[in-house]
Amino acid sequence: MVMVFSCNTSKKTSTPENKTIQVKKGDTVRLSSDKQEYEVIIIEPGFGSFLVSRAQPKGYYSQNYMEMRNFRYVQEWNSRVLQPGRFDSNLYEMNINYRQDIDYGYDVNYKLYNYFLFFQNRYNQNLLGGRIPQN
Repeated sequence: MVMVFSCNTSKKTSTPENKTIQVKKGDTVRLSSDKQEYEVIIIEPGFGSFLVSRAQPKGYYSQNYMEMRNFRYVQEWNSRVLQPGRFDSNLYEMNINYRQDIDYGYDVNYKLYNYFLFFQNRYNQNLLGGRIPQN
């Protein structure tokens, strides 16, 4: 299961398929796949409009490129979750379970990758060092 959480409070619910869903107010982007039993819900004010107006169009990045970047972003994100004294625990609330050995498909990787870009720009966070990527 892959989940991305925003920094707002939330209510967790479980579906009959044992999927955890975050229910929150604000922009919601839901990602799922018929191939796998997982679902990603990104709930972050402004992310939906970022995806439409500022993100590169689908097809701009290869799935392989986004998978590699997403894996590195997730590693750094999860590291920050474990260091609440060093990083804002309101930004890094929960681990993201993203595995390199699972093919999540293009759409999931596209939206997750763009969420990381959005997050870094919105909260002035730099997950991989260097300059904060714009899109």
